[in-house]
Amino acid sequence: MLKIYNTLTRRKEEFVPLEENKVKMYACGITVSGNAHIGHLYQAMIYDIIRKVLQKNGYEVSYARNYTDIDDKIIAKANELNVNSADYAREMIEKINEEMQYFQVDEPDIWLKATENIDNIIHFIEKLIERGYAYTTKNGDVYYSVEKFHKYGTLSNRNLEDAKNGYRIDNDEEKESPLDFALWKSAKEGEPFWISPWGKGRPGWHIECSTMNMQAFGEQIDIHGGGRDLIFPHHENEIAQTEALTGKQFAKYWIHNGLIKVEGQKMSKSLGNTIVLEDIRKQYHPEVVKFALLQNSYRSDINITESNFKQAEKHILGFYQVLAEIEEKFDVNDKNIQTSYQNYVMNAMNDDFNSPKAISYLFEIFKTMQKKIEAKDESVVGDYHGVKEAYKILGLFKNSSQSVINFIDNKANAVPEEIKVLAQERWNAKKERNFAKADEIRNVLTEKGYSILDSKDGYEIQKL
Repeated sequence: MLKIYNTLTRRKEEFVPLEENKVKMYACGITVSGNAHIGHLYQAMIYDIIRKVLQKNGYEVSYARNYTDIDDKIIAKANELNVNSADYAREMIEKINEEMQYFQVDEPDIWLKATENIDNIIHFIEKLIERGYAYTTKNGDVYYSVEKFHKYGTLSNRNLEDAKNGYRIDNDEEKESPLDFALWKSAKEGEPFWISPWGKGRPGWHIECSTMNMQAFGEQIDIHGGGRDLIFPHHENEIAQTEALTGKQFAKYWIHNGLIKVEGQKMSKSLGNTIVLEDIRKQYHPEVVKFALLQNSYRSDINITESNFKQAEKHILGFYQVLAEIEEKFDVNDKNIQTSYQNYVMNAMNDDFNSPKAISYLFEIFKTMQKKIEAKDESVVGDYHGVKEAYKILGLFKNSSQSVINFIDNKANAVPEEIKVLAQERWNAKKERNFAKADEIRNVLTEKGYSILDSKDGYEIQKL
């Protein structure tokens, strides 16, 4: 029996879909205003795993994610780079897709983009105006009237006064209330725009997800997910818009993952501590990153330190070395022999996707496998296949043993950039016949554990 913590009810509940054996699931995706970071990866990874857990429980899952490919930040970044905002968004989506594939996160069943749903968004807004939940301004903006929706604040557990205190004020004098949010924004000079009944403009952020959900799934879905930072106001506003239009409960279960901290601080551009995917992929194998992230409950914040990844790398390397030893000493081609670890994993994952508990079993499993190798016990082949089958739901043990071992070994033996720079400086000093400086740099390199082997064609860096 699958149990899920539901943000809407603030308790763990037995999962019962709206339609028997079928699940409609939507997770808010990335606003493509910059490079994808580890928080984006974590969220995509979590909902990919949730999809797989649902499928393992026998459900037919339709899983949708979106890209926000038009908003203020995207326009600002495109202007900064002096490029077209649509071209910039398209290039960023291609890059992020490639990075997610590298980290072995499976694609959703349905991809959605805001700019491909402009007509649907306009129609949605028109219906809200007709029902009295939205109003237009003389400038061509359209706002949602929050106070008209009496259930506002249910998801975030706020009353209207609390919500006003926590809401960013944008100083628009035409708003009837500080809480009202933009459904349609009139275009400023030089901004991209679409033609609407209210003039040139573009959609607000919140209306995009409500509209795309409805286009993908209709009026109701089973699960809506995203990061905890989206509960208010984004998801609260989605509920207000959609339920005002349909008169029905929008999503039955709301799931929110925790956020990423770096060395105890919130990850942000202003602090300069953002861990972008293009950097971390140079340092760690995808399974190392997954293993590090999955050792926390998905609902908890994760504090990333260098030791997180180093410890995860040590464990993943150890696991794969055991698998490689089994491949070397036993016939692993017979897949009919399999020790089932499915119950271990699924009992944990069916308890609100408890990945730390599922992972904790690995240490005992691999200890047992190591003892069987030493005893030349051929039943270890069953353990080999069983652990690979059970843990693929978490994205672990999907790769060939040698490829993972080689990746980690090669990284360990790689020469750091700092050493390369020093070696080149020494070479330049020698060419300039500044031998004192060259000797000084050589001593620094020696202290750091490296030696330089010179030749007539150049030099070679060697680890001492």
